[in-house]
Amino acid sequence: MSSKKMGRPPSDNPKSDIIRIRVDQATLSKLDACTEKLNTTRSDIVRKGIEKMYDDLQK
Repeated sequence: MSSKKMGRPPSDNPKSDIIRIRVDQATLSKLDACTEKLNTTRSDIVRKGIEKMYDDLQK
């Protein structure tokens, strides 16, 4: 038997930190609409929003 571990390979950019936020129902509905339209996750939408805001502030 091989001594290599089975499973997923390690990520180049692991996402180990967790942020919890509180939102109202309207914001959650908008977030879910974005996930359905873009076929992605809530986390990806939030990450893209943070990147967009950061880029706007750098201008």
